[in-house]
Amino acid sequence: MANIIHFKDVKRVPNTVLTVGTFDGVHAGHKVLINTVLNKAKERNARSVIITFDPHPRDIINPGSSGIKLLSTLKERSELLADLGIDEMVVIPFDRDFSLLTSEEFVRDIIWEKIGISEFVIGYDHHFGRNREGTIETVQRLGRDLGFDSHVVSKQEVKDKTVSSTAIRKAIQEKGDMRLAATFLERNYILRGTVVHGEKRGKQIGFPTANIQPENKHKVIPRNGVYAVYVRIDGNYRSGMMNIGMRPTFDGDDIRIEVHIFDFDQDIYGKEVFIQFVDRIRDERKFDGIDDLKKQLLSDKERTQNLLKNSSPNIAKQRN
Repeated sequence: MANIIHFKDVKRVPNTVLTVGTFDGVHAGHKVLINTVLNKAKERNARSVIITFDPHPRDIINPGSSGIKLLSTLKERSELLADLGIDEMVVIPFDRDFSLLTSEEFVRDIIWEKIGISEFVIGYDHHFGRNREGTIETVQRLGRDLGFDSHVVSKQEVKDKTVSSTAIRKAIQEKGDMRLAATFLERNYILRGTVVHGEKRGKQIGFPTANIQPENKHKVIPRNGVYAVYVRIDGNYRSGMMNIGMRPTFDGDDIRIEVHIFDFDQDIYGKEVFIQFVDRIRDERKFDGIDDLKKQLLSDKERTQNLLKNSSPNIAKQRN
């Protein structure tokens, strides 16, 4: 993974090309900026750095909200950035004091003095610092004063990649539209978690399931329903189908995330798994009885297997 550097441990390297942002999901729009950083760093033989924040700034700026859901955890973000070729991801703790820094203080005291910079890559519409006062002009002026270059990624460069993390969250949470999410992300959506004990009802009807406890409680969970997925266990990908929901046939009273892995019967309790969502099969619904449920599950399995024949896990470097 890209080397995760917490701000207190960062080493100042003057020859550094960087950009700043939350980069939640590392989606298609983000990659335009990231690839520009990589190209500029290669030209200069410089360190390539993404500066990001934890927790998400919106959780601090709007403390009364229910909290933003994440498309990618810090660990996932670092892996995705490493796959693209970024050297370091510098994580700045975002708290109330930090949120009060002016844009000039951020560039001068944090980026210039602590991290080091030779070139700042910035999006055409990016604002930063207290009250989002910082602009392209701020960066260019400080670059002249302090001696670093700046490169503005234009609207024209991102015209075909105009997508937001908010739009992706909406596609996943409200619609369960994993194909649309994958188009925006340029990859399948990932959910990482640990296999925990459940009620073993699936095994009793011939469809044993692994109950998944998400790694991060702030992670975006797709809308309730049945999904075609790939499951990565111990470095190997397997096909499966996942149910997210209340299990109404069994009068469930809480949301569970359960995956049935095809042709697999190993004991994986306590193991970490990675779920890649490919497509949504159907809504969750209540059946008249176990026989009706089993009939539907057989149909779901056939449909999922046919769908996955024309697909494959698409993050070759995804790691344990």
